[in-house]
Amino acid sequence: MKPNKTIAIISVISACVTASSVIAATIPAGTTLTVSTVSGFSSKTAKGRSFEAKLAKDVSVKGQVLMKAGSKAFGKVATSRSNPMKNEPLTVELTSVSVNGRNVAVKTNGYQPGSPTVTARQAQYGHTAGTLVITPGTLMQFQLLQPVTL
Repeated sequence: MKPNKTIAIISVISACVTASSVIAATIPAGTTLTVSTVSGFSSKTAKGRSFEAKLAKDVSVKGQVLMKAGSKAFGKVATSRSNPMKNEPLTVELTSVSVNGRNVAVKTNGYQPGSPTVTARQAQYGHTAGTLVITPGTLMQFQLLQPVTL
């Protein structure tokens, strides 16, 4: 009876190792992540503030879907016009994506979701007019700067 238990335990361990290696996958750098915003923000939102989005498209590698459309994604405001002494454009980055119930950190390029109007005088001095408002449902595309292992 003891050899049967040993064989059963080895079989279970082998099955677990095989299943985990099938699940583990890497999404290469340069892969595009298209998201749709869930929360709104503007060009005057403080730098570092987070926002919520969801994947608008599946992310596939070699025909295998690794991140499903609708998965939660989170990002942050990298630059903004919240500080009146600095006139930086609104730039956002993705910071994580929820995969199978856990948040996976991602490093993406900065995305500038449009630009407010600019007068000739403001352009001369590098300033912009108005506030750019990002509403829920706005589509944004990010590229991974580093591979992501799931």
